[in-house]
Amino acid sequence: MRKKIFLVRHCQATGQAPEAGLTARGAEQAQQLAQFFEEMEIAHIISSPFTRAIQSIEPAASKLGLQIEIDSRLSERVLSPEDLPDWMERLEESFGNLDLKLMGGESGKEAMARGMEVVAAAPDRSILVSHGNLLGLLLKKMDTRYGFKEWKELSNPDVYEIDMEEGSVKRIWA
Repeated sequence: MRKKIFLVRHCQATGQAPEAGLTARGAEQAQQLAQFFEEMEIAHIISSPFTRAIQSIEPAASKLGLQIEIDSRLSERVLSPEDLPDWMERLEESFGNLDLKLMGGESGKEAMARGMEVVAAAPDRSILVSHGNLLGLLLKKMDTRYGFKEWKELSNPDVYEIDMEEGSVKRIWA
């Protein structure tokens, strides 16, 4: 049976904390996402528990008449619980070495595994709303051509269509 999943990166947010909400621009983007998904026969919505992820998909859920299921496995990956002055270099290193695990953080492999559990269990035509780092790792898991460079090119929001039968990954947000 053919199964399509839509991976969504949240809209523009006020910060990185779990409770950070959307900016005014992010709220406009959430309305655009709702219009984008309106004719797509979406069956299910699963979101990270982070406020910015939920707020990004609420207008679409309302328009589609769907509830938002919250799943902590879609939370952003914690590279390190500490502020790292060289975080960008460490993140790039972690895309090349998926076993790299900084003190108190999560390896790319661990983040991929929890995210892929949600992808595998999600019903056909589900929207999964998450965050840039985890989204980049899921894309890498499904298509090895994705990596740090592609992560840097993600937008807020961003949408990828995953055809599980074909194993194809396609960016559909313009």
